[in-house]
Amino acid sequence: MSDDEFRAAMSRLAAGVVLVTALEPPLDPDDPHAPAGEDVGMTATAFMSVSLDPPLVLVSLRTGARMDDLLDEQPLWAVSVLAESQRHIAGRFAMKGRVSDRLLFADIPYVRGKETGAPLVGGALATLECRTEQRVTAGDHTLVIGRVLSASLPSADGRPLTYFRGRYRHLG
Repeated sequence: MSDDEFRAAMSRLAAGVVLVTALEPPLDPDDPHAPAGEDVGMTATAFMSVSLDPPLVLVSLRTGARMDDLLDEQPLWAVSVLAESQRHIAGRFAMKGRVSDRLLFADIPYVRGKETGAPLVGGALATLECRTEQRVTAGDHTLVIGRVLSASLPSADGRPLTYFRGRYRHLG
């Protein structure tokens, strides 16, 4: 089986789209003049519920990606389940060779999570704040399992943004 055959087969699995976020800590927390930490975000479609008791979720991150490296050091992170009207957010944070994350967050409405300090996107269908419980190496990805510290439904209405056959889609 080739990489292309595997990729084509898996593209037939529809997935929800989330934005995974975390606050990168300052480089030197003891120095009041050190630059503040930076918000980091990444679009993901490999996200799922794992357990109700305790409440656990899983996100798959490409090994060596900025978010993978950050969550290896920073155990607190968040997830915003994107609505179909937030396709532009998904695309922005999925770009390769993109500009700094600070610029990507510039015009997106968000609040800081009380548990994690991570950005929670305004208008998301749901938001979750998590603390890493376990990291599992799986091929060229890291599976990050997080305990859900808080969950909210900021937008009661709306339809989910989905990803199918290599494109963002609307439910029919």
